[in-house]
Amino acid sequence: MSKSNVRYWLCQVTGWGLWGLIILYFNFVVFGDRLKEQGGEKENLISLGIFLLVGILVTHIARLILKRTNWSKLSINRIVPMFIICVGAMGVALFYADNFIESRSGYSYDKYVINKRLEKAKKMEEQYGLTSLTYYKDPALITDSSIKKGISEIKKNTGWYRDKKGEWVFQNKSDLVSIYYNLLLVAIWMLIYIVYHYVEKNRKDQLDRLKLETTVKELELKTIKSHINPHFIFNSLNSIRALVDENPTRARRAITELSNILRSSMQAEKAETVSLQGELDIVKDYLALEQMRFEERLKVELDIDQDTLEQPVPPMMLQTLVENSIKHGISKLINGGVVRIIARFTDNHLELLVQNTGHLNGNINGDGFGIKSTQDRLNLMYQGKAIFEIKNIEGGMVESKVSLPVAI
Repeated sequence: MSKSNVRYWLCQVTGWGLWGLIILYFNFVVFGDRLKEQGGEKENLISLGIFLLVGILVTHIARLILKRTNWSKLSINRIVPMFIICVGAMGVALFYADNFIESRSGYSYDKYVINKRLEKAKKMEEQYGLTSLTYYKDPALITDSSIKKGISEIKKNTGWYRDKKGEWVFQNKSDLVSIYYNLLLVAIWMLIYIVYHYVEKNRKDQLDRLKLETTVKELELKTIKSHINPHFIFNSLNSIRALVDENPTRARRAITELSNILRSSMQAEKAETVSLQGELDIVKDYLALEQMRFEERLKVELDIDQDTLEQPVPPMMLQTLVENSIKHGISKLINGGVVRIIARFTDNHLELLVQNTGHLNGNINGDGFGIKSTQDRLNLMYQGKAIFEIKNIEGGMVESKVSLPVAI
C-alpha cells in the first residue's frame, strides 16, 4: 500500500472515530440520564458502529468516483455543482444504507426508540381513558375536549396515533432531520477532502516549480563554471610546442600546469565552492602559462591575507577575473603591465581584487564572458548577498572587486 493510501485510511479511521467519540459523549454523558431511562444502550452502540462503518464505505466509494473524474483539474465553476451533487447523493446513500443494514441486523436504535414510544402511547391512551373508545373512527367523540386533548398529547409526546381503522401509525418526522444531519456530515467530509487535495496539489506544483528553477540554475552554473577560453588553450599549446626543443623541462612543467587548469575546470561542475588556497593554485598555474607568452611584459603581484586562504569561493571565478584582466588589459598594451591579486577581510566580507594596468573604455560592465559569468554566478549562488564591480582606479589601473559573505 502506498504512503498516500496509508495516510488516507489513517485520516478516514481517525476522522470517523473522532466523530463516533463525540456522539458517544453526548449519548452517554450529556444525555446519559435520558438514555438510561429509556434503555437501549446496546442498540445505541451497535447502531453507532454500523453508521460509522457505512460512513467510511460511502465516502470511500465517493473518493473512488472522484479520482476517476480527475476532479482536481476542473475549474471552480464545475467543482461547485459537483460538490453539491456529491454531497446530496452521499447524504441520501448514507441515510438509507444505514437504515437498511440496521433493520436487517435487528439492532436499530431508532426502531428501539419507536417501539418504546409505542408502548408509551398505549399507556397514555389508558391514562386518558381512550382504550375503550373508538375515537379514531367516530368524529363526534373527537369534539369532546378531554378526548381531543388526550389524542393531541399522545401524538405530541410519542409521534404515534391511530388511523381510521384503529391501527397505530407513527408520524416519523425524524427522517428529514436525519437526512439533513447526514448531508451536513458528508459536506464537512467533502469540504475537507477537496481543500486538502487543493492545498496538496498547490504544494506539489510549487515544489515542482522550485525543482525546475533549481535545475535551471544548476545547468546555468555548470555552463558558466565549465567555460575556459579556447584561445588560452590554443595559445598555451603553441607556447609549449615552442618550448619542447628550447626548454624541455619548462615544457613539461607547462603541460602539468595546463592539465591542472583543465582538471579544475572539469571538477568545477561538481563543487559548489573551493578554498581560496585551491583557487590561487590554479591562478598561479594560469599566470605561469601566460608568462611564457608575454615574458617580461607581464608582471604579477600577490597581496594575500593568510587568514583568507581557507575561505570558500566559487571555483574558477578568480581565474576568470585574472584571465579577463590579461585578455582585455595586458594583451592590448605594447609594454604590457601589472596584474595584482589581493585577498582581504573587510566588514565581515571576503574581498577579492584583481587589478591590472589598463583603462575601461566607458563600459564599466564589460561585454566579455568573464564579466558576465562572474555576475551571473554571484547572483545565482548568493542571491544578492555578494557584490561585484569593475572600475577604473588611480594609477592607470582597472580593478575588478568581488565581495563575498564570510563563511563562519
